[in-house]
Parts: sequence; structure tokens; C-alpha cells
Amino acid sequence: MQQIALAHMPPELVVYAAVFTNVDNAAFLRERLLAGDTAFEYALLDAATVISRKQVLAATFRALNDYLDDRLKSRNIHSEIVFALSPNNNIGEAFRRFGIQEDTKNMIVLKVSANPSITLDSVRTHLTSSIKGEEMPFEDAVVQQCSDLARIRKIYKLNAGGASTRAKAANGNDQGGNGVEVADLEHQILGFMALRGAA
Repeated sequence: MQQIALAHMPPELVVYAAVFTNVDNAAFLRERLLAGDTAFEYALLDAATVISRKQVLAATFRALNDYLDDRLKSRNIHSEIVFALSPNNNIGEAFRRFGIQEDTKNMIVLKVSANPSITLDSVRTHLTSSIKGEEMPFEDAVVQQCSDLARIRKIYKLNAGGASTRAKAANGNDQGGNGVEVADLEHQILGFMALRGAA
């Protein structure tokens, strides 16, 4: 679990983030979210649909901007983070694609708060007592171990070629590597997220 300060945001708005792997009670967590349980006001993302930390922070930044400008399209800042990951304006589809499902095994958890009584320790205590899974740091290496690239390509309607195919064609072997492919996909995804609703 870590506390993140986003640039150009009021200092009282604090973001807490963690990754949980091998989660056994996603159905319970999803049920609490759908019931509107205020104790579970979190953005719970299916980590298989996320390619990087930057993607999550970009969605968080957009949601915070919409919150500060009183432009939320969903019911709260946490659901707006899930919606901000989407390449289109369909809120229900965003929740089905990026939110946790009953069979989710790996999740990214975000909590945004301006309340000084909500601290890193209080968030960690609540999450570790509520989520039956292993807490991991919110880092690219961890996020990318959970990523399902085929699923991500399908969500954003991206082909399977990309940078690694170009590298193979240029030098005759598969030198592109996963890092290059992930960076290429990340750039395309961030573009889709930024352009959503612009037309």
C-alpha cells in the first residue's frame, strides 16, 4: 500500500493504492460495492485489464479533475476512476470491463480521500482485513504480471502486431521484447483514454 500525491491536485486529496493477488473473495467485495456499502468506497479494478501504473494514475487524474470541476458522470470519485479507464462513454460497459467480477483473482485497489482521519494505516488495515489475498506494491512490474495483454488489446480494439512485430521484421528475430510491446500498447491506450468523449 502506498500513498500517492498527484501533481496539480489539492494537497488534501490523497490517493492510496495497492495490488492484491490471488484474491479468494472477489464475489463478496463486488457484492459490497453493488450494495453501496460506504465502508467499501474504493475503486476496485480487475488487474488483468490494466497495463501499467501510468494508465491507472491517468484515469485517477482525470477522475479527480472531473470531481473538482463538478463533472462526475458516475456516482462518486471511485466509480469515476473505473469509468475513466474506458475507451468509450458507456459507464456500464466500463464497470463490466475494468471493475472486479466474481472470478477476479488480481485487483488494483484505489482510495481517494480528503478526510484527514483516513490514513495509509487505516486504509491498509481495512483492506487487509477485508480482502482475502496477498498485498503487493503498486508497481509496474507487479501490475504487468497481472495484465492479460490479449484481453487488453480486445478492450481497446488494438491489433496484436505493434512494436514487437516491427522489431522482428526489422532484424529477423524477436528482439522487440515484452517491454517494448507494453510501452507501445500503453501509449495507444492513454491516447484512447484521453480522447474519450472529445468527439
